[in-house]
Amino acid sequence: MWILRDCRKEFRGHRDLALDELPRRAHLRGMTEVLGSREGDWRGYAAAVLMVAASTLTGLILAPRWGNSAVDLVYLPAVLGSAVLAGLGPSLVAAASSALAYNYFFTAPYHTFRIHSPADVVTVIVLFLVAVVTSHLAASIRKQAELANAHAERNATIAGFARRLLSCSDEQEIAEVAARDLSGLFDCNAVLLTGTSQPRAVASYPASIQLTPSDLAAAATVVATGAPAGRGITGVTTVEWQLHPICSGSTVIAVIGLARDDGVPPVNADQSPLIQSLIDQLALALERATLEASAREFARVRERDRLRSALLSTISHDLAPPLAAIGGGVRALRRDGASDKAIISGISNEAAKLQRYLDNLLDLGSDADRRPVEAGGLTIDLFHRTVSRDGVDVHLTPKEYAVLAELAKHPGRVLTHDHLLRVAWGPAQEGQTEYLRVAVRALRQKLERDPARPALILNEPAVGYRLAVT
Repeated sequence: MWILRDCRKEFRGHRDLALDELPRRAHLRGMTEVLGSREGDWRGYAAAVLMVAASTLTGLILAPRWGNSAVDLVYLPAVLGSAVLAGLGPSLVAAASSALAYNYFFTAPYHTFRIHSPADVVTVIVLFLVAVVTSHLAASIRKQAELANAHAERNATIAGFARRLLSCSDEQEIAEVAARDLSGLFDCNAVLLTGTSQPRAVASYPASIQLTPSDLAAAATVVATGAPAGRGITGVTTVEWQLHPICSGSTVIAVIGLARDDGVPPVNADQSPLIQSLIDQLALALERATLEASAREFARVRERDRLRSALLSTISHDLAPPLAAIGGGVRALRRDGASDKAIISGISNEAAKLQRYLDNLLDLGSDADRRPVEAGGLTIDLFHRTVSRDGVDVHLTPKEYAVLAELAKHPGRVLTHDHLLRVAWGPAQEGQTEYLRVAVRALRQKLERDPARPALILNEPAVGYRLAVT
């Protein structure tokens, strides 16, 4: 018993050391080796024999007072203890030893293995069968408990690995944490490679690892086939690394390589479910990092487009009315003929240059700004400055187009009379609501299916107009 207690204390000591000081080392490999080898350890068999000897001594003390009939039950605790503490092999040895010891010490003739009484023969046989069945059941329970502990340890390892990956902010940090943790878990070198046609190492542990051209070629093969390869997986290989694909759906997004300095395969068959679960967690972390990077890029582009659109809209609103006013003033001066024609021509040329500059700025809008506006069979292409109804082009005057274009830039939004007048006629005409009513009436005549019941350009009494879109 003291030997078994020492074994259990030694195992618990190793486990605590693995969890506290080396959390990614003997916690997996050492646990399975200690549990697996203990069943065949000679100390288990020695302990089984000692427990049977103790039961025999107890029986020799009890037999003179209570007889031999109750002694056979004394051996069952020894068989159960051997099965629970040492496994099936030592428990079977304990069962056989118990039957032989009972025959030798407690059946006539004593101190021989001969049996004269048929009742004693039955007793010995039943004792052996009961001991065998009991040892098998106890050993099965012990094995199930070991499997449950192993699964719990594996789940704890996977959860800890996933938790550390979750705290990473980008793909590079995920790769570094994964390489370090997998190196510690399997007591080996680890490297993570990305890329499709030409994989490259993005993180390794230790950091001084250098891959050979044959290693990179093997990684490219893993990316192409999606199947693991390397030491301990394929039959004959010149690659020291054991390479596992990291997949997102059916696409290989990275490769993890593991290798030991002594040439032993870093992952054996028993640890295949564990390494696959860890790789799945790594794949999820890499996918998350990629999606977060894409979301950040999309938000950045969207914010840039929003600012650009706001700037262009502001420029259009601020410059278009003054330019229209300048053009109108130049035309009025030309009609009067009282001013210097050279000065008027210069003003007209500079206004035309500013107008072209404004048009060029507006052409820099995003692709979303260039998409036509669709509303009830009406198509308004602001980029090409065209309007069509059911595929037929509609001719509009400059003022009519200016009003319609401004409504189309803000579909569904009510624009005030003053705003539309300022955009189309200039700030000096903001109070001329009749101008706007005439233009809207003309637009309805040209664009509405039933001008008496307008469905496109809707009036908001005492406020303005809006373009109805569906």
